[in-house]
Amino acid sequence: MLGTLNLDLRHGDCLDVLPTLAEGSHDLVVTSPPYNLGIDYRTYDDTASRADFLDWCRSWAAEVRRVLADDGSFFLNVGAAPSNPLFPHQVLLALTEELFVLQNTFHWIKSISVHTRQGETISAGHFKPINSKRYVNDCHEYVFHLTKSGAVPLDRRAAGVPYQDKSNIARWGHTGGIDKRCRGNTWFIPYETIVSRDKERPHPATFPVALVEQCLRIHGKGEATRLLDPFLGIGSSAVAAQRAGIASFTGIELDEHYLAVARERLDTLI
Repeated sequence: MLGTLNLDLRHGDCLDVLPTLAEGSHDLVVTSPPYNLGIDYRTYDDTASRADFLDWCRSWAAEVRRVLADDGSFFLNVGAAPSNPLFPHQVLLALTEELFVLQNTFHWIKSISVHTRQGETISAGHFKPINSKRYVNDCHEYVFHLTKSGAVPLDRRAAGVPYQDKSNIARWGHTGGIDKRCRGNTWFIPYETIVSRDKERPHPATFPVALVEQCLRIHGKGEATRLLDPFLGIGSSAVAAQRAGIASFTGIELDEHYLAVARERLDTLI
């Protein structure tokens, strides 16, 4: 127990651990599985055939569906290599054949350049540059919002933003006089700047804590949220849960070293 959070971090294969969790015991799942791109994850072999990988995804996703409440949400973060752009959609199709309904598609923007009203060009965020004559730098990933029914209510304003033009607050009746609108399906969430990857982000594929916090907000159950991450990594989702002060968090991680790093991160929050 850390603060008010009922914390359950488990070491093991999610295919072994998920069946030990009670049916309907979690109402929110936020996770990012391996992308089958040959990344060195220390313990996990990221080089399966495409067919075997998709079968594996169906297996753990079936367990996620079992432990997810009927009104729960499953936010699945999936990226791709520029040379394999169909990969996220192949995973999505595999999980929506029989298990889930795709309710929303969010685009996690890691880096962006925009033109302001003043005529300036502003660039912000971080991305992994590539050296290629065929492909451009990939500055975004997908976050697929999956549910059992496709009709799960969300708290759109909790994850919203203030109006740029304040006259819209009074112009539109649905605002109720509140200066906050739905953010939409593009989420600019940059990585925090770090000095040493080995010390500060010792994992080859992580998502920011802020990404999980955004999912917690739009999920809309506040402190009552029961969050699960079956691919914990170094614990970004656990850190988000601790910061939010939610009811409970369950994390599963195959690699003992990554799990130890996750515990260390949480210890700094006490």
